[in-house]
Amino acid sequence: MTRSVLVPSSLVREAEDKRAATRKLGYVARAAAVFRVDRLVVYPDPLGEPDASWGDGGFVHTVLAYAATAPYLRKEAWGRRGELEYAGVLPPLHLGARTGSGSDGSGSLRQGIVTEVGPEERVRVNCGLQHPISLPVPPEMAVPSEGERVTIRVSSREPVRAKLVDEPQPGFDVERAGLAATLARADAGVRIAASRFGAELSVARLDSLQAERESAGGWTVAFGAPERGLPEVLDVDVEAVRAAREGTPSETSTVAVAGHTDTDDAPAAGASTEPRDPRFDLWLNTVPDQGSETVRTEEAMFATLSPLRLPRE
Repeated sequence: MTRSVLVPSSLVREAEDKRAATRKLGYVARAAAVFRVDRLVVYPDPLGEPDASWGDGGFVHTVLAYAATAPYLRKEAWGRRGELEYAGVLPPLHLGARTGSGSDGSGSLRQGIVTEVGPEERVRVNCGLQHPISLPVPPEMAVPSEGERVTIRVSSREPVRAKLVDEPQPGFDVERAGLAATLARADAGVRIAASRFGAELSVARLDSLQAERESAGGWTVAFGAPERGLPEVLDVDVEAVRAAREGTPSETSTVAVAGHTDTDDAPAAGASTEPRDPRFDLWLNTVPDQGSETVRTEEAMFATLSPLRLPRE
């Protein structure tokens, strides 16, 4: 099951300074870690990045990717960058190593970075042990290049016993990609737009959503920015979202996306409707009757990912 979260590149535009922006992104990374997100994608917002003086571009992506990097690899993987000036305020993620059991030599998975490619298909890898270790590349794997991230399974520290494995690294991946392309991925699962204008989450709706999640093999949730919700970021007709949520037939009974209407597939008058969008399966409000005028993106992530991670009875 694949779990993906999408956040806009404008996520920290309202932050008063780089330090506050970095701290905010730390909370986003924490939410991704706590709820075992597999993929955290930064999609472009027309408003663009925050203050250009904060780095060479890609501030949000850089800080999130740094936070997702194992602490023992950060210096080698990132060096000194303007975007990371206040990286010290990022909260630790404490990503738990996935530990195997049994007699097959399984152990804990660790992130590693290749520091040297040697002869006879061997590589030297820094994986946070006392010294980089030399490991053979398994026949089924391509020889990684210098600087490439790899996954190491460590079965013993003293003496060191470890091997390269073709498995996902602990934690989550951070990518930059377009929203449409990410939602079109084969492993996108149920595609959810998080918005205060969406259908309110209820016990009955959650049960149905859990069934869809298992059938589709996961979920993808997109969030907007604090001062600009997802409808505004995507130029979606808010009134159409409201009408569909309340079951009130509108002119098209669909969510109108900029430059797109779907009148040919409009349901008959009186039929039950859901907010429809060629990109999303559901517009969902996971903070119904919110007590604050604005719910921050990191707060919305905790409120949304928590029920989505609940096991189905």
